[in-house]
Amino acid sequence: MDDPRPYDLTVDGRAVRVTARPDTPVLSVLRDDLGLLGTRTGCLQGRCGSCTVHLDGKAVQTCSLPLWSVEGRRIDTVEGPSPTLARVREAFLEEQAAQCGYCVNGIMMTVSALLDEGVRDRSEMLETLDERHLCRCGAHPRMLRAIDRLLEGAA
Repeated sequence: MDDPRPYDLTVDGRAVRVTARPDTPVLSVLRDDLGLLGTRTGCLQGRCGSCTVHLDGKAVQTCSLPLWSVEGRRIDTVEGPSPTLARVREAFLEEQAAQCGYCVNGIMMTVSALLDEGVRDRSEMLETLDERHLCRCGAHPRMLRAIDRLLEGAA
């Protein structure tokens, strides 16, 4: 394995330097090195979506994404200052669309990325969420109401 070395990243709009091995998962760097605990640890296999962030504006899962692949790129987390994400957080709060906290942050990241990409079709948004996220707590109806609220406001 390679020795640790410094990596320059932009996280939530600020330049950061971390020293880690190149194969370190981005999830570990965000949580352990940068203290950004909103990006959740889930399955650690890229299947549940709880570790989703934006990488250069696209929703990606970070549990199996190696640090070397994000050097010099922009990472935005659920704690970030994105205006779209702020709207998503507000809608999810208004609909009380979180229960256990396992999946909701990743889902909010995917929803905000889709809105930023111009997705306004509910079925397309739900299909993407169904492919990328696992939720077992039963908050689905409230999440759907929050998404509907966001889509109505974006029309």
